[in-house]
Amino acid sequence: MQLFIGGACAGKRGIVRQRFDAAVWHSAYAGCRLEAWHTAAASSGCLVLEGWERWLAVRMANEPDDDGLRQAMAGELDALCEWEARSGGEAVLILLEMGRGIVPLLPEQRRLRDLNGWLAQDAAARCERVWCVWHGMLQQLSS
Repeated sequence: MQLFIGGACAGKRGIVRQRFDAAVWHSAYAGCRLEAWHTAAASSGCLVLEGWERWLAVRMANEPDDDGLRQAMAGELDALCEWEARSGGEAVLILLEMGRGIVPLLPEQRRLRDLNGWLAQDAAARCERVWCVWHGMLQQLSS
C-alpha cells in the first residue's frame, strides 16, 4: 500500500492520478461506501481510496467508542493489505491531514480530527511508502 497525505486542496489527487493513471477510484466524495471497496478492487490491479474522513464521520454516528471505531478502520486497512497479498494488486490511500489547523470548537469535529489522526498513523504503519503532498509538492516520508 501507499499513502498520500496532505491538507485540503494540496494536490494529492492530481499527483495520484499522474502516478496511477489506470487505477480504479473508490471515493466517498462520489458516494461510495467504504465497505464496497471489495467490488471496485475486483476490476483493477490498482485501487485508489479517498474520502476517509467522510467514511469516519458516517461510522462515528453509529459508534460512540473511539477505540472500537479505530479497530474497525484498522480492520479495513488489514483487509486491504490481505487483498494486495492475495491478488498482487496495489491499494493507494489518500488521506486528508487535519492536525495542522485550528482545533475545532465542536466536540464532534474534534473527535473526527482525532480519529483521522489515528487512522493516518495506522495507515502509515501498514504502508510500504508514505508521501506528503503540500502545495502541490511531493515528499517521500518513508519507504
